[in-house]
Amino acid sequence: MTELSYDPDITGLLVVDPYNDFISEGGKIWPRLQAVAEANNCVPHMEQILKAARAAKLRVFFAMHHRLREGDYENWKYIAPIQKMAWKRRSFEYGTWGGEFRAEFVPVAGETVAQEHWCSSGFANTDLDNHLKRQGIHRVIVIGLIAHTCIEATVRFAAELGYDVTVVKDAVADYSDEMMRAALEINMPNYASAIVSTEEILKAISAARPAAVAAE
Repeated sequence: MTELSYDPDITGLLVVDPYNDFISEGGKIWPRLQAVAEANNCVPHMEQILKAARAAKLRVFFAMHHRLREGDYENWKYIAPIQKMAWKRRSFEYGTWGGEFRAEFVPVAGETVAQEHWCSSGFANTDLDNHLKRQGIHRVIVIGLIAHTCIEATVRFAAELGYDVTVVKDAVADYSDEMMRAALEINMPNYASAIVSTEEILKAISAARPAAVAAE
């Protein structure tokens, strides 16, 4: 594989759906993800990458799922199965602990939280593309949940829009090893220019740090 290189001027970190319901003990969806997420240390890796990106002065963007509010789907003629499931389980409910950012992933000043996506893609019907382009971002490093839904949909859409995409394979998780393999080995290689490990991305991000920052 070609040596990874990320110019901070054009590269952003995209963190997808770090809600308590997904990645915290007691979250509504965590029990379904726990085995895979703990096996690859997904959450600690996500935190490591976020810290490294901040240290390297990479711009950070958050693509968050719509938080359920009363009446959201009642007048919709068509509701996707994934939306029906979230509605039934009341996942990411607005005003609840499960619909809040996990503490380690709360955005800091200067970071961008895009409009919430209603289904899976962080780009569809949101302002994420506008935010990235306004800040001169051409390349995105993607981490978060879930590999075969929001991560894959966001990666596909990013490629369609002309972004160069890197996915960090052990900073995403899924409901099963089979789903992880389908997303990371079959589907996303068609859209992501690189699918790498946390160790590899941390090394590349560290090398990209501006000289003034690295000297601190």
